[in-house]
Amino acid sequence: MIRAGLTGNIGSGKSVVASLFSLIGVPVYNADEASKKLLKLPEIIDKIESLFGQEIAENGIISNKRLALIVFGNPGALSKLNALLHPLVMHDFNQWILSKMQFPYVIMEAAILFETGYAKEFDRIILVSCPDETAIGRVIARDGVSRDQVLARMQHQVKNDDKALKSDFVILNDGSQMLIPQVLSIHEKLVKENH
Repeated sequence: MIRAGLTGNIGSGKSVVASLFSLIGVPVYNADEASKKLLKLPEIIDKIESLFGQEIAENGIISNKRLALIVFGNPGALSKLNALLHPLVMHDFNQWILSKMQFPYVIMEAAILFETGYAKEFDRIILVSCPDETAIGRVIARDGVSRDQVLARMQHQVKNDDKALKSDFVILNDGSQMLIPQVLSIHEKLVKENH
């Protein structure tokens, strides 16, 4: 079985691409959703509070908004959070795969595969790419945030061109090419590769 990582910078449209792979029957594991579930576990809440202070939680639940405010403005804090969560997410992913062995390949959708060094854990990397200005517009419209807030998040990401050089497949999501044919082409290659 091939382990494929699906990544892309904020606003690239990787979630849309992940849903297309899901629609054609490919098992897709969402690392962000897994992280959110982990943040609800009492032992993880305790560790987060010890890292960032008691005020990070509201009524015993981690406040994603407070956590984002702390980590997006502070690379050291972001590294600490990633060091805590990413090994747990990878462990969960590896457990999830065990029930998917009948498939030729599975995908983990994760925004920061290169930034965390976890890209090496995958057999193939699929990058969803678009120009920065397109991504900025999408995130402003989607999240109702300012341009400066989007740029602050983007500072923590490896540049698209650098990711493209390290990826096996690049899906261009700038509106100039249809996504479905690009997804189907990669799907056919990965299925063939596994036989």
